[in-house]
Amino acid sequence: MTGPTIAFFTRLLDDAPPAERYALATEQIQHAEQHGVGRAWVAQHHFRAAEGGLPSPLVFLANVAAQTSHIRLGTGVVTLPLEDAVRVAEDAVVADLLAGGRIDLGLGSGGTPSSFIPFGEDVRDKAPTYDRKLRLLLDALSGRDIGADNTLYPDAGTLADRIWQATFSSPGGHRAGIHGHGLLLSRTQPRSVDALHAPLSALQDPVIDAYLDALPAGIAPRITASRTVVVADDRAEALRFAEVGLRRAAEGFRRQGQTIPGDDLDELIVALDTHLGTPEQVAESLAADATLARATEVAFQVHSVDAPHAHVLRSIELFAEQVAPALGYTLTDTIKEKA
Repeated sequence: MTGPTIAFFTRLLDDAPPAERYALATEQIQHAEQHGVGRAWVAQHHFRAAEGGLPSPLVFLANVAAQTSHIRLGTGVVTLPLEDAVRVAEDAVVADLLAGGRIDLGLGSGGTPSSFIPFGEDVRDKAPTYDRKLRLLLDALSGRDIGADNTLYPDAGTLADRIWQATFSSPGGHRAGIHGHGLLLSRTQPRSVDALHAPLSALQDPVIDAYLDALPAGIAPRITASRTVVVADDRAEALRFAEVGLRRAAEGFRRQGQTIPGDDLDELIVALDTHLGTPEQVAESLAADATLARATEVAFQVHSVDAPHAHVLRSIELFAEQVAPALGYTLTDTIKEKA
């Protein structure tokens, strides 16, 4: 049995103007491809540069596709309640054609509550809105009539088989499973006040259980678990960036009403489910994460540590060259090996 594949995940949060952020993220994805990383996921965020730098992930991925050759490219995620479902289908299909069939379409219902207002949506209705738009999106991608005898053009090919759903909950896991979609699990999750010190696996394993129980017979599970991972040549270097990034993240979560226990850096590392240090230290930390043993893909990201670009590149190298082999994770052929 082979281990999970690996992916690189970015929220495009480099400390730079937008155009430079996009260039740096593109370079990071190219670097990941060169080191055998099989997929790159990019997040979508609206309006707030400090939360994420990319409102139009499919536009960005089409550009990245032109500068890469074989790494898969996914949206992690498109916030479907804020979108026109048919336009998402059209943009995803065009991006997939330009990328040579390398696009994966990750979907979610979340997003910053205030972001719903400019789109004319009510955050209180996000669940039924998501369900309604998901049905329309699936109809479009499956070539069914989407109104007035219209069907999608260009047709979606196999893109409908490459849909993923992100969720924090068991009902969300069931919904992803019953459709035969992939399951996207977050790098961290809010804890209730009576479970502040629960391991992330205690929250995510029930989601996986619900997903697997609902998955139709004959459909292979696709489970991506994202994790905050910063691999450095020495732990002190990683801690220096974590001191800033994790404190900033904890303050942000607390402003949203979440309880983040502790204020000592070591406590914040645990509370925010962060894996950092040397390759040996990161491998040991990830090995203790029970959910990863059930994942088919492990996606690593530097957020919320948010190390500078050069250190992101180094973290990619160390993860692919040392951490992944130590844990039995599966890499793809690199460009160098293909030459």
